[in-house]
Parts: sequence; C-alpha cells; structure tokens
Amino acid sequence: MKIKFQERKLINGETKILPIQVGDGSIIKLFDKTPYPKKENDVVCPHFIELKWANGCNFNCAWCYLNGTFRFRPNGKKPYAKNIEKVKSHLLSFFEQVKKPYVLNSGEISDSLVFEGTEYAITKTIIPLFLQQDKHKLLILTKSVDINDLLKVPSDKIIVSYSINAEEVARRWEKAPSIEKRLKAISILQSAGFEIRLRIDPLVSIENWKDCYGRLIEEMINKYEINPSRITIGSLRGLQTTIQHSLDKSWVVYLKESTNWGKRIDFDSRFKMYSFIIEKLEGEGIRSIAFCKETIKMWNSLGKDYKKIECNCL
Repeated sequence: MKIKFQERKLINGETKILPIQVGDGSIIKLFDKTPYPKKENDVVCPHFIELKWANGCNFNCAWCYLNGTFRFRPNGKKPYAKNIEKVKSHLLSFFEQVKKPYVLNSGEISDSLVFEGTEYAITKTIIPLFLQQDKHKLLILTKSVDINDLLKVPSDKIIVSYSINAEEVARRWEKAPSIEKRLKAISILQSAGFEIRLRIDPLVSIENWKDCYGRLIEEMINKYEINPSRITIGSLRGLQTTIQHSLDKSWVVYLKESTNWGKRIDFDSRFKMYSFIIEKLEGEGIRSIAFCKETIKMWNSLGKDYKKIECNCL
C-alpha cells in the first residue's frame, strides 16, 4: 500500500520528510490541522501521527470536541470500530515502509480503551501488531479504568496517557471515572512497567481553583507516587462547533477570549493557572512540561521555549 511522504516544516524551524498518510488516509494520517505558528497569538501544536482505528467515546464530557467532529453522523459520537482488516493492512504498511520511529496516537478521535471487553478491544486487535515490530510505539489516551487486559501485554511498545483534572471539575463536567479511580489505575500501570504520560486538561478557573489543582498534584505525586515521563497542560477552550453541539453549555461562561483555535479562558487567568501548576510540578522534580494548543505569547510569557516542545502526542 502506498504511503505519501512530504517535506514539512517543524515547530523548531527545521524541515523533515514526514509520512503524511497511508493509502486513503482514513486510518493513519498526519494531524496537520494547525498551521505553522508565526505570530504571537498563533497556536503551537506540533503535527503528529493519528491512528484512527475507531471513532467516538462512551464517556460524556460536556466540552468534548467529538460532539462537533461527529455532528453529521446519525449516532453522533457513539463509538464504532473501523474494519479491523483494513486497519491491520494500513498498520503493517506503515511498519514496513516508515523507517524512522514514530508514536501513533490512537486516542485523538476516540478513547483508546473504548472497546475493552469486546472483540474490537485495542488490546486484542492493535497492540499485538505493535508487539511484532521494534520501531514504533502506540500511544493510548484514555480516561478509562478498564485496564485488566492491558496489564496482560508487554509494556515496551506502549505509552499510556491519562487525561486527569481536579476532582471538582471532573465531577461537574466529566461523565467519566472519578479522578481517584484514574489515579489508582495509573499507579497500577506504572508499577507494571508502562511509560506514563499525563494530560491535565482542561484547566478551569473555578472558585478556589488553586486548592483544587494543588490537591490533584499532591495526591498524584505523594499519595499515588506517579512519575510521568511528561505532562501536557491545557486550559478550557472550545471551537464554535463544539459549543453549538454541547448539551451542557454551563462551562462556556469561562470562555472570555477569541483565538484562531476557538474561544478560551482569558490570557491573565490562563497565565496564573499555568504558573501555579508549573511551580507545583517543578517543585516535585517534574521538568518535561508542555502546553496544549497554547499561543506563542503564552509560551514566551511563561519563559518556556515552544520550539523545544515535548508534548503528549509526540
């Protein structure tokens, strides 16, 4: 199967020949929706490889962008798995023809563990293929705590990334497992040898947000002894299609600023939250910190070099 390669400019200014898509691009494709950032209000988002093996999610977070992404589907964001033989064919072509190592993100348009316990489970269909090669890694992005089958597979080709938040935020707007259950699952996976990444996203400037997010970090580090290889932080944001198709719009009240990536919390509030989180994390010895879809201006204001970004999806 043919793979399209193309020279692209990277965030650091260098150019590189990248795999753009396998076949028709319906399964493996470079995420390149964010243009190369030039101006201070441009969003920084390095392009990464999507593995679109399934669509949809069985959780119901109020701000989920999948509500907008799948707005034209009769069943909305109800999960469905793509033809597994096609997925396997595209993956094997990628493994054979792409010589440089890449991380393939399986959780951009679905929760990676959405089908655990079924014949379509990623642990049964996708992970075995990754274990047959020694170059590329699979990124699992999830809020699920259904990890029994994941614990049965070797960990060296798998990166597990969890989306977490302050319990007060998760309880109000994320219809998903509690933060305590997620932290317990992360701790178990870490003990089993999996590389752990975390997304604290989206930060929401609720009342007493310092206490809420401070408590999250305290529990993560000291109670559950989680030591992630990298942490990506993001603040509440919403594309217009996401806002329009959200059933619970109570979160939109926090969005005060318009950018080229939708509406978001105002700059000063974001800066205060990021500064607080960074101080807490760096105080615990965590240095690999990045920001999701944040502007050049914010990176510069925080004294961070966006050209050296090491974020969740890379």
